[in-house]
Amino acid sequence: MHDATTRAGAQRRRSAWLAGAAGVAVAALALTGCTSSGGDGDDAGTAPKTTIRFLYATGDETWNSVVDAVVEAFNEQSETTTVQLDPLPAGSDYATALKTMDATGNWPAVVDMRDTLTYINAGKLAPIPESVTELIEPEAVGSAEDGNVYTVPYSALNGEIGLNIVYNKDYFEENDLEVPETYDDFTDLLADIKANGDEPLATAAAEVWPSDQLWKQLASPYFAEWGDEGGFWTAAQNGDATIEDLREPLQELLDITNEYVLEGWQSTADAQTTTLLVNDMAVMATSSAGIGRLNDINKVDPDFNAGLFIVPGEDGSINVLKNAVNGDTAGGLAISSQAAEDDDEYASATEFLEFFYQVDTADLMEANGWLAPNIVAADEIERNTSIPGAEDYFALLESPNLVWYENVSDLSTFSAFNTFFRQARIEMQDGQSSIDDTIAKVQAEFDKTVAAG
Repeated sequence: MHDATTRAGAQRRRSAWLAGAAGVAVAALALTGCTSSGGDGDDAGTAPKTTIRFLYATGDETWNSVVDAVVEAFNEQSETTTVQLDPLPAGSDYATALKTMDATGNWPAVVDMRDTLTYINAGKLAPIPESVTELIEPEAVGSAEDGNVYTVPYSALNGEIGLNIVYNKDYFEENDLEVPETYDDFTDLLADIKANGDEPLATAAAEVWPSDQLWKQLASPYFAEWGDEGGFWTAAQNGDATIEDLREPLQELLDITNEYVLEGWQSTADAQTTTLLVNDMAVMATSSAGIGRLNDINKVDPDFNAGLFIVPGEDGSINVLKNAVNGDTAGGLAISSQAAEDDDEYASATEFLEFFYQVDTADLMEANGWLAPNIVAADEIERNTSIPGAEDYFALLESPNLVWYENVSDLSTFSAFNTFFRQARIEMQDGQSSIDDTIAKVQAEFDKTVAAG
């Protein structure tokens, strides 16, 4: 790996012109959504550009369009770099894909990370330079034990407010229904919709990860009880809590699935819930895309009057998990250590991330229906409030009932356990396993995870 002085020199050379060029280029390209791999010194007299790959998870159409627009804008204005998109198709298991990529040793320069701590400990990620982190609010980045920052956020860090219920506001108004203020209100709402002869809720499980969307809302009041003690998983690791303590939300999940969820959820992809909602096949749908899902709905049907809420606890609290900015399951953009072995690739990756956290890039993201990351110059961002339902999202951030809690595990293989737990819940919901068997096998898997360290 080359020394930091060489990298810093490369960064300075590439950053000097960036601030002046970014605004004009992004503004000119704000209405484009196509991705180009760019040229490599085709014009006479120009030096060849460095091409770097950007691996990211697809699936959410808003995020896909944001990536396209940002990369297109960057490539048009960069004199030294071409970013080539390396998307993982929707429906793929992204965590497994990362393991496969690691096994082949074919790391892109910029990676949309999962299982962050695992790869930090394995030496697969390079430190993010200060020229990038200084553009981001300090609370939105976290240092590893060695003091380095390895991931930076690709969206606003508003905890898991993105995990919510999207609903048809017109249906609510026409049937005198209201957003629930307590958990009992939520179950009454489901029953009222079913009594009308309509399907209350659409969920997805064609991919494993969307199973979190309803579960985490139901489990959050129980997880929040351990928020001041390092979180539920830390308590379970220390022997102060067990999976049995989650029996009640698991039962709630099972009951809601059996009584109120639209059939076919086992083979429904996350993005399909948008279609189910706008075609009146369900009145509500689970989501983890936040405003991105609202924007997807607006693209499909501009006349659809969407809203969103989070399932409240029994006392009316809206419990929301804080973002673990450097935990094992934390997401974010990273630079691979493989890219850092090449000065040009490292400098190009740094240049792209510097561009990613400019105000004009944030404006481009917002225009495409995305919540821009928490940059230092956030007050200069032109926020997009035109998306139907967006006001509900921003109102949640100011809700007096909002309760932030922590639930982070430092177990090196926790992400693998998390995947196991998701699959076990799906099997329980699908009638393949009883709740007793589910609790027993999840506890056994957790014990193995703790033993592995």
